[in-house]
Amino acid sequence: MDLKLVDFLYDLPEDRIAKYPPEIRGRSKLLYYNSGVISHHRFTDIPQLLPKGSLLVFNDTKVIPARIIMRRDTGASVEVFLLKPIKPSQVCEEVMNERESCIWKCMIGNAKKWKIGTSLEFSESTIQAERISEDKVQFNWNNQLPFSAILAKVGKTPLPPYIDREVNREDADRYQTVYSKINGAVAAPTAGLHFTEGIIQKLSANGVKTDYLTLHVSSGTFQPIKSEKIEHHLMHNEQIWISKNNLENLLYSSDKTVAVGTTSMRTIESLYWYGVKLLNGETSFFIDKKDPYRLKKVKKKEALSTVLNHLIKSNLNRIGGHTEIFLYPGYEFQMCDGLVTNYHLPGSTLILLIAAFVGEDWRRIYREALNNDYQFLSYGDGSLLMKKCANS
Repeated sequence: MDLKLVDFLYDLPEDRIAKYPPEIRGRSKLLYYNSGVISHHRFTDIPQLLPKGSLLVFNDTKVIPARIIMRRDTGASVEVFLLKPIKPSQVCEEVMNERESCIWKCMIGNAKKWKIGTSLEFSESTIQAERISEDKVQFNWNNQLPFSAILAKVGKTPLPPYIDREVNREDADRYQTVYSKINGAVAAPTAGLHFTEGIIQKLSANGVKTDYLTLHVSSGTFQPIKSEKIEHHLMHNEQIWISKNNLENLLYSSDKTVAVGTTSMRTIESLYWYGVKLLNGETSFFIDKKDPYRLKKVKKKEALSTVLNHLIKSNLNRIGGHTEIFLYPGYEFQMCDGLVTNYHLPGSTLILLIAAFVGEDWRRIYREALNNDYQFLSYGDGSLLMKKCANS
């Protein structure tokens, strides 16, 4: 399929980009799309809209305060944006518990003001940062606090670039889901921002099951597509964690599986392809962007059972991996019957995912949202998109 970027653009007025969260969490607008029919609701209606017996899968990653601003003696500022840990471990939650030193791959703003091999300190001397290469920074501290506590003192909430304003106190809470648990994301799984504890309780009362897995959202989620041909886009890589309980729920507990956010959807679909790779004798839990388009499909239950048996034989309760799965039109969804999601940037990988899921109706959905004064992007309104998946 010859897909071109120009076919996934739309006009997004500046005043439709939500720069602040809604006054009350959970009171956003909700567009409901079910097999071609569109209706409009409030997000608080979602427990009644989801099919009874369905499994709603959340991403429980926690956004870390990944932006660190340091100043040189000259007054020049240098911004360090944490991307992913390198040492002593690449497991985000382990590095967040480190108490002396760690190395991260970073984006460095005003990098010309910071020479490789030199260090910068904060005025309160909480932490020292040494630039050890073009994109790697070593952090050292001596107060025995975990790195998570250090970041809480010196870091800022990493709002997306299209929210072009200063971070405020409210963002630390509102750019975080109420169920966030595992430190490691540098961007929020924004579909989850709408959920309140009350809404989650009503899900259970209405016969909707819930489960939580982890994908640590990377800054690559905002990476624009620059290739004219879609398939040439260099897809970002993200860390995922799946538990034995997740596998059992996906195998045995659901009539329909609904992903909360594109990150949950990417994780669930990646899990299926990991099962396919195991069946083919490939044990590495890394999903290449080309894997779904080169591997032969199997039944969903066969793929998931293979992963579950692998965990049981390996005496593991969970397994971690990486995915750069790229879901664009032509992809057949193997796991997900529904998706809770916000509205995404024109020409982004996330628009391509929506177009893959609902087909050309993505244009009608977005037109309906624009015509009905929905707010877009991370702090904007939501949608519930239902569609039967291909593989049972």
